Amino acid sequence: MSTTSLQKQIQIIAALTEGCSIRATERLTDTHRDTVMRLGVRVGEGCERLHDRMMRDLRVGAVELDEQWQFIAKKKKNVRDTDPQEMGDVWAFIALSATHKAVVSYVVGKRTRENAQELVSDLSMRILDRPQITSDGYSPYIGAIDVAFGWDADYAQIRKVYENEPGKDAAHRYSPARVREVEKEILRGDPDPDKISTSYVERFNLSTRMSVKRYARLTNAFSKKLANHRAAFSLWIAYYNFCRVHETLRKTPAMALGVTDHVWTIGELITAALEPTDTPPLEPPMIVRRKLQASEAPKLRLIQGGKKPRI
Repeated sequence: MSTTSLQKQIQIIAALTEGCSIRATERLTDTHRDTVMRLGVRVGEGCERLHDRMMRDLRVGAVELDEQWQFIAKKKKNVRDTDPQEMGDVWAFIALSATHKAVVSYVVGKRTRENAQELVSDLSMRILDRPQITSDGYSPYIGAIDVAFGWDADYAQIRKVYENEPGKDAAHRYSPARVREVEKEILRGDPDPDKISTSYVERFNLSTRMSVKRYARLTNAFSKKLANHRAAFSLWIAYYNFCRVHETLRKTPAMALGVTDHVWTIGELITAALEPTDTPPLEPPMIVRRKLQASEAPKLRLIQGGKKPRI
């Protein structure tokens, strides 16, 4: 690894963050695929540490939570009992600032209650303000937000009701079903109904599909190991936050948050990711807990939205 020049490393990481596969990057940079893989994993693991030390004490208001599916080695239906547990479905849990379009927290793993709790706990340790949080209808988020934030969060879920499932034929198999209506349910606090949305985090998911070859639909560039998958995703998150200018903001999400004052080059990202660090671990915020009185029980409001079904 030490024999690879910084300029060559920049070319490799630039290709990986623009949707190129390992073998395509090998051809474009004239670098053996094993070197490309090792560099991607090394920088990706460094980007995970970079995210941890840079994304702290953030002033964030509205936060959107979502999960994005992919698979390791093989799809769930093809996994055998003798296969490693990491094979099959893998999910990226995302907490995105709706105002700054920045990824504040993320977790890569199975779609479990424990990973949902890890995401929300990590989010609570990185932000300073009382957030308004919106998620999809994944039920473990409710308990996770109660544990991590106590009374200090406004929370709502948004659920989409579809007319029917897409067809199984080739022309419609991967087409999304038509949304019949959108239900918004307030679960904690008093969130602003106009900000109950997961549109921005869903748009981020599209960017991931377009920019990370491992996440492309119908790809043969899927990850074979969870560690490599996590490193690739961490590399993408750091590139997205620090290097990629958001078209609406006209600056990077990290600049919008005030974490940095300029657009990072890929060379800066590599140097920062590989820099040794002794940053202490995050500490959970002090949460005041008290028993919920009957008169204080949160009132659930169901907000109807979406288009009316055609008759």
